[in-house]
Amino acid sequence: MGRNNTINLLPLAFLASFSILSCVTNAVSAEEYYNIGMAYFDMGKYAEAETWFNKARSTNKTMTASDYNLGRIAFETKRYEDAEKYFERVLKRDPNNTQALKAVAYTCIKLGEFDKAESLYRKVLAIVPESVDDGYNYALVLYAVKKYSQAEEVLGKYPTLLENSDTLLLYARCQKAQDKPEAIDNFAKYLEIKDNALVRYEYAASLEQARLYARALEEYRNVYAALLTESVVLTKPTVRFSIARVLLLADSSNDEGIEELTGALIDGFDDLDAVKAMLVEDIPESRKTEIQALIDNPPKAEEIPVEMPLTTEETSASNETVNSPLTLD
Repeated sequence: MGRNNTINLLPLAFLASFSILSCVTNAVSAEEYYNIGMAYFDMGKYAEAETWFNKARSTNKTMTASDYNLGRIAFETKRYEDAEKYFERVLKRDPNNTQALKAVAYTCIKLGEFDKAESLYRKVLAIVPESVDDGYNYALVLYAVKKYSQAEEVLGKYPTLLENSDTLLLYARCQKAQDKPEAIDNFAKYLEIKDNALVRYEYAASLEQARLYARALEEYRNVYAALLTESVVLTKPTVRFSIARVLLLADSSNDEGIEELTGALIDGFDDLDAVKAMLVEDIPESRKTEIQALIDNPPKAEEIPVEMPLTTEETSASNETVNSPLTLD
């Protein structure tokens, strides 16, 4: 009887051993799948890497890492919604995984989900407050959702960030959005590092906000002279309108402001709301009447004498290609 029991137990023992061996084999295979996936990922062969990572996520040991890398592949291939889902799978298993938090936050920026990105970066900085790069990204998101004072405050916590030109520019823009005169100095510091037409235009606008009209006019004219005619991000008619506005605000008794405004409209400036906004500025009623007339009957090129100057600069500056134009962001 005892012998029979021993015989009967042998198959059970064998099956148990086989089951354990099978589990170990699967775990090893999953790791091998993962390593193959990483090899393909490093070679930039994302389709192959995705196949192996999907195999590797079959066990808990390699599931989290596989999902993270699947998210990276989706991000690299611009499938941002898929990337967000993969990264959130990681967070579901490990809510404080900073790498996944950063990945989801950055993906949210690409998707335009700025409120969600803001919340995620806040969490990242609560875990690793010394993270300078994440401080910049957090400030960038705060700026995007128009929380300018908070963005400025975040950037101020990382003094080394302000040694970087891009960060300095964001800092200046946050200050300009709050009508802070400090923006003027920070725009100037940026322009010492990198000359850029769009930034110089913003710099001129800050000077105009501070009622430093002479300096603003000088900078607007610098931008106009250096800007290429075919520029799309910032157009010459737009800059010319800004010149007209400053001239009218600084010295409305001079006809040059109205002449520049007329020229801007002829050149194609069509933001009539911006023109109408000048009707509430502190300028004489006689000038407002002229502005209203231009709004009611936009001028045509043939109505203006040929000899009328575009700006106080030589007219040839607007027609010739500038050898060293300012760049646009």
